[in-house]
Amino acid sequence: MATPCKVTGCKNETPPALAELQVCVLHFTLSIEGSCAEMRRETALGNAPHERQREIMRFITESGERLARVATSGLHLTDDLKARILSTFLTLMNLRENLDRANMRSSFGRTGQHR
Repeated sequence: MATPCKVTGCKNETPPALAELQVCVLHFTLSIEGSCAEMRRETALGNAPHERQREIMRFITESGERLARVATSGLHLTDDLKARILSTFLTLMNLRENLDRANMRSSFGRTGQHR
């Protein structure tokens, strides 16, 4: 029996890989995109504490793994959804790069020496 997406007004079904979250592929990708935008702003200045950076890395890993399961599950996906999935992977990769750059900036002081 198919589970409907929990987002109000959405008539799409929840794929098995997203059953725990009870969202369709579209709303899952939109959620990741929104979270990534928030985290990118949060880490832009390089002031995120180490524990928060670890949480962000966990988010990137878990979201990417779940997205890969959705994409490779054999579920029929429209070309638009495939493009959205690829775009979301790119967004996760960009967040990771942004986090790495922020770490590089914060690990070198104004003198250019490693702390």
